[in-house]
Amino acid sequence: MTLRTLFHHLKGESTAADDAPAEATSPAVRALAAEVRYELVPLKSVEAAIDALPAGSPVSVTCSPTKGVDTTLELTARLIDLGHDAVPHLSARMVEGPTHVDRIAEWLRNHSCEEVFVIAGDAAAPHGPYHDGLAFLRELFERETPLQRVGVPAYPDGHPLIDSGALAGALHDKQVLIADAGLRGSVTTQMCFDASRIRSWILDVRAAGLTMPIDLGVPGVVDRARLMSMGVRLGVGASLRYVRKNRAVLKLVGPGGYDPTELVAELAEDAEELGIEGLHSFTFNSVAETAAWQSAILSA
Repeated sequence: MTLRTLFHHLKGESTAADDAPAEATSPAVRALAAEVRYELVPLKSVEAAIDALPAGSPVSVTCSPTKGVDTTLELTARLIDLGHDAVPHLSARMVEGPTHVDRIAEWLRNHSCEEVFVIAGDAAAPHGPYHDGLAFLRELFERETPLQRVGVPAYPDGHPLIDSGALAGALHDKQVLIADAGLRGSVTTQMCFDASRIRSWILDVRAAGLTMPIDLGVPGVVDRARLMSMGVRLGVGASLRYVRKNRAVLKLVGPGGYDPTELVAELAEDAEELGIEGLHSFTFNSVAETAAWQSAILSA
């Protein structure tokens, strides 16, 4: 039974035999699939997503520009209480000022939260003095927290509002700041469907001095409509334009949803050399389907 046949079997679907590449079930692919963090979005659909999470899952909780940081922290606390390894996204542009930072630091202490993921965020105008993740991190690091690790984003496919030079400079500055604080840093790449672009970007930033480990951001098993609509809402339009132009990718977005296997397989064999340690799954709350995919990979 091939990987994709197994995947559809686990979902209760019938499928003809396919030509999934042998490397899709390689030890390197399984190693990455064993290190998946499920990203949840605080929308109504999150309830079904929570119910579908495998026990003790690594999870991250996004920060909605309409619901704010407090909603993210509330959902993260709930996931921690359920036994998951939950990490909150902290949006710098939605933090109101030093008093708000104090409250966030207190929350981290109260929940023994050792990891956060810090982004600038999508708020059109900052709610306080922090225009980007770097400014917020400087303030947060002045507080007492149990933090051991800080994750930051990166954009192999570019950012619609920030030029590549500024992105590279900010990533370097965050690496220095996190290291100076005595913490471990990590990088999660924004969703990108082009393996060659991802590889080229990683080689470039490694040559420029990036040493932090990378979690490869890949879509979960998400149906075409949700992938397109939520992807645009969450700011990955450039990657979605690549999907529309690339027929090979579109073929993967079938009735069962996007299948990330081939993208992962293209990068898995040299993941260690590239410094890729795991996968960050943009599930768009399609957790049940993504968990079935992970199970299929690990049992293949």
